[in-house]
Amino acid sequence: MSTSETPIDAVIERVRRVYRGWHRQTPVTQMRGDWDALFATGLGDATTETVDADGVPCRWIAASGVRTDAAILYLHGGGFQVGSTASHAELMAALSRATQCRVLGVDYRLAPENTLDDAIEDVAMAYRWLCRRPCASRTVVIGDSAGGNLALTLAIAARDCVDGTMSDAHALVLMSPWVDMTASGESYETRSAADPIHQRAMIQALARKCLGPSYATGDPLASPLFAQLAGLPSMLIQVGDRETLLSDATRLADRARDAGVPVSLQVWDGMIHVFQQFPNELREARDAIDVIGDFVAVQLDHP
Repeated sequence: MSTSETPIDAVIERVRRVYRGWHRQTPVTQMRGDWDALFATGLGDATTETVDADGVPCRWIAASGVRTDAAILYLHGGGFQVGSTASHAELMAALSRATQCRVLGVDYRLAPENTLDDAIEDVAMAYRWLCRRPCASRTVVIGDSAGGNLALTLAIAARDCVDGTMSDAHALVLMSPWVDMTASGESYETRSAADPIHQRAMIQALARKCLGPSYATGDPLASPLFAQLAGLPSMLIQVGDRETLLSDATRLADRARDAGVPVSLQVWDGMIHVFQQFPNELREARDAIDVIGDFVAVQLDHP
């Protein structure tokens, strides 16, 4: 990093180097490998274990000394096309340390080979598997970006479950959640110049690739911003002030509050999409993860 370059500038350049290596003919398998490699920085003292959650590949990540009566279900982002428990392993390890909980990451099926329906099905299957574990009554669901979309959809499904296979989530944490596939938020205009990576055209293209024929972009299962939110658990939302997706977070917070859901919204000045993935480089990422740890601790202390 040059003397004039800030930590966030260095992070942006790291991400841009990956994007510059992609073009229309780049195989999605290469894109996924590049994305995993971008974040492959190690787990510290955390341990990892792959598990089969009723046919869904998942990964447990646990820092030393974690509690056994609670767990985090983690749903990674990546536009439903890239991302995995490998790309998010460092973040999951940091969350495990901050929350003192084991973290179960889900490798749900990705587009374009699969559709949103497949991702939703995998996430629900993994959650039902987790609900049969001893920590079932104290599960916090955390997701970033597209994973934030899935986390919110999952919490709604658990709220509406009548067969007893899914317990209500104890709390929700959403980082830069992508919850409006119509891309209708005003921040696509007001933050267009500030966001170094994500623009409306890219978001709309990602939506088309994952939805398949089953959904319109405004369907609540595709855009849970428009779902009925009453009865959901307490929610922490973190988002960067430079994001074109800023409006997804602010409108979700407003709609959830209007529905009676306890919501804490944090807009981090100068930060980009899912800045929490860079704890080694960004003090703000470390601080945000600490906030998540404090929030989870408070929620787990509640019955």
